[in-house]
Amino acid sequence: MSDKKHRLGVSEVNLVVRHLQLEPVDENKRQAAIAEIDQLYGLDCISFDEKSRVLNLAYDASRVNLDNIEDILSAHDVAVSHDWWTHFKEGYYKFVDDNVKENAIREPWSCHKSPPGSGRKR
Repeated sequence: MSDKKHRLGVSEVNLVVRHLQLEPVDENKRQAAIAEIDQLYGLDCISFDEKSRVLNLAYDASRVNLDNIEDILSAHDVAVSHDWWTHFKEGYYKFVDDNVKENAIREPWSCHKSPPGSGRKR
């Protein structure tokens, strides 16, 4: 485990890092969207690279997912790039986010555990 301190609501176990390229848009709209995303509970950090138009995010995938972020972006008329690579990454990111969320709510399973009601202890 690292010594880095995370924001409230962020578990390092469920922390994911995402990079999304955005379409060119008015700077005020983009900054408003980034400010709103920055307020999400479970978001660790957000930054935007002007030169490459890439939005960099780190968040707890058990609390926040890419759909939440894309909803905020679209509410501010900011679009994610429509190129094939960004589309491919979006699909992968959503798949992983769903798995992290599902694994966070499930109880760990072990084949070495006695079944309930067997009366045996190991």
